[in-house]
Amino acid sequence: MNQAQKKKTLSRLGIFLLAGAVLSFLAFYFIVMLSQQNYHYVNPETMELVQCKPIPEDSPTVIINTSLGEIRAVLYPEYAPDTVSQFTALAEKGWYNQTYIFDTKDSVYFAGGKADSSGTEKTPYLFSEQEKLPLELHQNLWTFRGALCACNTTKDTSFTKRLFKTETQYAGSCFMFINSLDFSNQETVDQFREASGNTELTENFLHYGGVPNLSQQVTVFGQAYSGLDVIEKISSVSAEPQNANGYTPPKEPIQILSVKISSYSEEDEQLNELDFS
Repeated sequence: MNQAQKKKTLSRLGIFLLAGAVLSFLAFYFIVMLSQQNYHYVNPETMELVQCKPIPEDSPTVIINTSLGEIRAVLYPEYAPDTVSQFTALAEKGWYNQTYIFDTKDSVYFAGGKADSSGTEKTPYLFSEQEKLPLELHQNLWTFRGALCACNTTKDTSFTKRLFKTETQYAGSCFMFINSLDFSNQETVDQFREASGNTELTENFLHYGGVPNLSQQVTVFGQAYSGLDVIEKISSVSAEPQNANGYTPPKEPIQILSVKISSYSEEDEQLNELDFS
């Protein structure tokens, strides 16, 4: 074999090895993608929109008393067990009493549970683990108006984890209530219907209100059934400019006076403002 033939053979071998390496890399990439912890699949055929159904008697609930009024929500331990467990334990310890609403966003949502009204005070190191709760996303729970969600906190990430989509997003002790985007514009509604891949989900967002673009991005662990006007009032207050932490706190401080765990009763049925028609 002459020198030219040797070079040609080595060149072909190099291309073959390079192609094999690329294929191996792609195969590994997709295996990781499919096995990642954050992978979340929504099956429209088995999806059950529990927030749009009557609330069973004795379901766990929470009563949140704020300086602007009371909010009551049903909790979903069957879909977000770790989040509900931590929230319940903290509430029963009085963790949320005399805390503050620290973020409001253009009538879309508000967030609460910080020790100061600006949200800048950090959680003591002793309690740092409660701020690293992996998200619990479920196809039955969506960011409809009145959804009770856990605020996202930090992300376990690196270049490799970003590359292979294996980042882990965490939530913590603070919570948020979803209000709603404005669906009064028919053009917006038509675009939403056209872009959505699920008619039932789309129509429920249009019926109940909510923030579709937050869906499956935050842990939903409850649904307000009383005090929806309070949620709207708090999320619509005048806010300070965005601070260093990215929050826009209310200009006039709003306190969370108490958070009490209870259960759904006949009294709650009378207070229920949700329209299940």
